[in-house]
Amino acid sequence: MEITLDALLQSRDQRHALQEQLLQQHPGGTLVCLTVVMPGSVKRNLYSVVTAQAALTALLDRHLPALEAKRVTCDIEDSHPLGRLFDIDVMGADGTPISRQAVGGEPRRCLLCDHEARWCMRNHSHSQEELMAHIQKLVETYVQ
Repeated sequence: MEITLDALLQSRDQRHALQEQLLQQHPGGTLVCLTVVMPGSVKRNLYSVVTAQAALTALLDRHLPALEAKRVTCDIEDSHPLGRLFDIDVMGADGTPISRQAVGGEPRRCLLCDHEARWCMRNHSHSQEELMAHIQKLVETYVQ
C-alpha cells in the first residue's frame, strides 16, 4: 500500500506526539524510537518487515541509560548486516534526540556511496530503483 507525503508527515507528527507523551509519563526515562529506512511510497513490504524485526531483536538484547543507549544503537546501526536500514533514535529525558556526534559517532553514510546520507537525500543523488535494489540485496543476503 502506497503512502502519500501528507500521510507520511502526519505519521511523523503522531509519532512525535506519542514520544512526548511517553517522556512526560516517564520523567527521567530514555526513549528509543525505531523506524526503518525505506525509500519510495510503499513503506511496509517484506524487506521493511524483516528489517524491523532484525532491529527489534538487536535492541531487545540491551537496556541502558540514554548516552549508553545511543552508543549501543549507533553500534547496531553500524555493525548489523541490516543496520544501515535501521533508524534508531534515542531521546533524552527532555525529549531531545541524542545525536551520533554526542557519543563520538560520525554522520550516517549513504547506502550506495561514501557521501553523508543527508547530502545524497537532499541532492537526490540516487534513484529509488537503485536504493530499492540495494535494500533487496541486503535483506535477501541477510535471510539466506
